[in-house]
Amino acid sequence: MKVACLGGGPAGLYFAISLKLKNPDHDITVFERNKPDDTFGWGVVLSDETLTNLKANDPVSAEAIHGHFAYWDDISVIHKGVNTVSTGHGFCGIGRMRLLLLLQERARELGVNLQFETNVEDIDALAEDYDLVVGADGINSRVRSHYAAQFNPEIDTRACKFVWLGTHAKFDNAFTFIFQKTEHGWIWAHAYQFDADTATFIVECSQETYDAFGFADMSQQDSIAVCERIFADHLGGHALMTNANHIRGSAWINFNRVLCEKWHYKNVVLLGDSSATAHFSIGSGSKLALESAIALADLVETQPTLEQAFTRYQEDRRLDVLRLQSAARNSTEWFEEVERYLDLDPVQFNYSLLTRSQRISHENLRLRDPDWLKSAEEWFQAQAGANGVHRAPMFAPFALRDMRLANRVVVSPMAQYKAVDGRPTDWHFSHYAERAKGGAGLVYVEMTCVSPEGRITPGCPGLYAPEHEAAWTRLTDFVHAETDAKLCMQIGHSGRKGSTQVGWEEMDAPLKDGNWPLMSASAIAWSDRNATPKAMDRAEMDMVRDQFVAATEMADRAGFDMVELHAAHGYLISSFISPLTNTRDDEYGGSLENRMRYPLDVFRAMRAVWPKGKPMSVRISATDWADGGVDAEEAVQIAALFRDAGVDIVDVSAGQTSKAAQPVYGRMFQTPFSDRIRNELNMPTMTVGNIYEPDHVNSILMAGRADLVCLARPHLADPYWTLHAAAALGDTGVRWPQPYKPGRDQMARLAERGEGLGIRV
Repeated sequence: MKVACLGGGPAGLYFAISLKLKNPDHDITVFERNKPDDTFGWGVVLSDETLTNLKANDPVSAEAIHGHFAYWDDISVIHKGVNTVSTGHGFCGIGRMRLLLLLQERARELGVNLQFETNVEDIDALAEDYDLVVGADGINSRVRSHYAAQFNPEIDTRACKFVWLGTHAKFDNAFTFIFQKTEHGWIWAHAYQFDADTATFIVECSQETYDAFGFADMSQQDSIAVCERIFADHLGGHALMTNANHIRGSAWINFNRVLCEKWHYKNVVLLGDSSATAHFSIGSGSKLALESAIALADLVETQPTLEQAFTRYQEDRRLDVLRLQSAARNSTEWFEEVERYLDLDPVQFNYSLLTRSQRISHENLRLRDPDWLKSAEEWFQAQAGANGVHRAPMFAPFALRDMRLANRVVVSPMAQYKAVDGRPTDWHFSHYAERAKGGAGLVYVEMTCVSPEGRITPGCPGLYAPEHEAAWTRLTDFVHAETDAKLCMQIGHSGRKGSTQVGWEEMDAPLKDGNWPLMSASAIAWSDRNATPKAMDRAEMDMVRDQFVAATEMADRAGFDMVELHAAHGYLISSFISPLTNTRDDEYGGSLENRMRYPLDVFRAMRAVWPKGKPMSVRISATDWADGGVDAEEAVQIAALFRDAGVDIVDVSAGQTSKAAQPVYGRMFQTPFSDRIRNELNMPTMTVGNIYEPDHVNSILMAGRADLVCLARPHLADPYWTLHAAAALGDTGVRWPQPYKPGRDQMARLAERGEGLGIRV
């Protein structure tokens, strides 16, 4: 084939090398608009895994590259004057110019035609002259722009400003992050050695800090001088250098996250940054490019047609790219929001930074640097009042008012649909008693309704009749006598989502017969099939508020340790909060202050009758996942209003408020909302949502993203999840019921022998 590669960066060069190795008869030309030794970056970071892949693909170039690597195992985080070092991370760096020269030399050896200082103006003509055109022309790809209608790129310009510099200062012991507070805000650097004499030094800051310094109006040298002053203590008298002298004015830029819907068109295919980018903070852009080059070359050579090769290439590589972009997005957002975390203790800040992308987990850190993680776990326990104790964060105690929890694991509320006329049955007793025996520090009962009309389904429990109180009292008496668990009563009213079928029938669908009238903030039905609720008037609001108060008093008499107001998921209280469901034109609609007026009235009335020594929480939907609804920023304001009204901890959920919602799922997908509320407001939070491993729980807690972690489905599958997690982690401090101790001992022996316990750590 006659092949053209547009772009002489690592992606284009390595594709040409890889394809030539597979078939020397291919006629391959690389067109590069710059000179052979032009480069606009400083260092390239590669992982041990990528090095292994390069060696398997081309041992010759891999050996040449290997000889110029600078290796480091440590990550150093300098924050609040404290340098925290962890090890076992396994990275290496090489100068971008050195890498390009080595790849150019290897390409020439194999017979690749390299055309430098060549601008290809007519891409359509090139595609006609060549059998295959590879667009490897970088983040500002002309090939991608030319065929934008076919590739359909999504380009997301990120918030922070950064400038890519170099220095002869030494950072040869660790990949180093430096956070400096200045007169205009925080600025931070990502620094790493890539040869014996030179290090990359990327300086980054928020747009606000950038504007306050006036960097946009400075010359490059003036801008560099400011950065040298800021980081003088870490540069050891060395200067900062730029290789972007071709740019007039400021060399600061914003990172563009690129992902194309399609990577090929006719005989043209995209490669590297032209098709997908990964933020520099995870150092994986070159990894993506080189590994994609290997895959593309292999498929071009082995598939019957180019169309089949391109289709397989996109199918095979897209998942890896999306995974890496997801990690890169997490990392990018962490740095964009870093000022939220800069008041954390250096131990927790370091942990938060290391785990920011979710590629490094708690137990992975234990493998990398067990000594540092042990010290961090001891620090966490000490903050919780357990001095001199080494246990995983999930087993740290936690206090709210006079309530003391043995650990941070929460059994999330999960509807059972087994009540009879609102009365909990033996099913509820058995269900909640088992989970209380299972070791969790706090056990929620499902949303319990304040009136018959406030039930979601006929199978939902209530707190509005004496027999309800008696049934719940039986449960609390047992749990308090036989376990260390505390019990929380979640109190709610279904609103417009009421009078529906039980969960294993048709979710959210109206009853086949016997439906009761509904009420809500506004007369907006949940769906076309559901009845339209009555917009509540003042008398109905007072009546329902008083029902919440009566239910709260009943929960106290029944012996619950904590109550929660359910103000999420589209139920009655939630319907006042979301502008999607509250279209009132009185003092209870419109602005957030007005929309929160009734929820706060209800909460304050509940707080007034709930004992001062007992805590209260509120569950909120931190986003409606829909245009025009509550978003993460407004959720912070909602949480602040509840905090000021006396809420002790916010139970942070999301969605389920509108049929128009488009949620974004994934592991721990709701935790970022908890993280933001906790660290912007400095108030306790609980998080929930696709959390199912001890590793998830420990990572969330240790990073300071929540104070308690709620697990739902794992506790449906395993009532003893916490006890089993403790056994798997080798923790002997969790209390087992006396009759079950032989089971504990057996699990401990199995764990010591490395035999599976059904819990992945």
